[in-house]
Amino acid sequence: MAPTTALTADQANARLRELTVIDVRTPGEYASGHLPGAHNIPLDHLDTALPALKTAAGRGDLLVVCASGARSATACRHLAEQGIPAATLTGGTTAWTQLGHDTHRPAGTRTPWAMDRQVRLAAGSLVLTGLIAGRRWNAARLLSAGVAGGLVFSALTNTCGMAKILAELPYNQPKTTDLDATLAALTG
Repeated sequence: MAPTTALTADQANARLRELTVIDVRTPGEYASGHLPGAHNIPLDHLDTALPALKTAAGRGDLLVVCASGARSATACRHLAEQGIPAATLTGGTTAWTQLGHDTHRPAGTRTPWAMDRQVRLAAGSLVLTGLIAGRRWNAARLLSAGVAGGLVFSALTNTCGMAKILAELPYNQPKTTDLDATLAALTG
């Protein structure tokens, strides 16, 4: 099993030219702003990209990033199981941008809201709807209870089913996503 390490945003910024950066966020999140030179391989396509990632890791160090560091840590563990060493960016792109480091956006793309913001809007709207409707129909309060339970489960398991559902919506899918071109760039 290959080792998994973590780099802070400042450490990664200092070594950016020597790292191959893999962004495992959704294409919509990637389009909202990513580390310079990052390649977008969504977490659910990681297995498809394993041969290309192994080739890239043979040429130099891999840095895996996401919004907060949770998905990139998952990706690093999976890569380590395949014998591919990779580091995760502690705090993800959130920490990166908070420190004022440069981000790039594909030309001509509109910026969707960050996934955590979309989840907060959806969860808050559902809870509010359940509470308002519950004044008239008591059973509607179960909607609020269900969302609350889902949020607790999400926190305990460090997963987010609502984010997975929202990521599939059309406005989170940019028009230009070419995984084959990304894999070719990593192997070339």
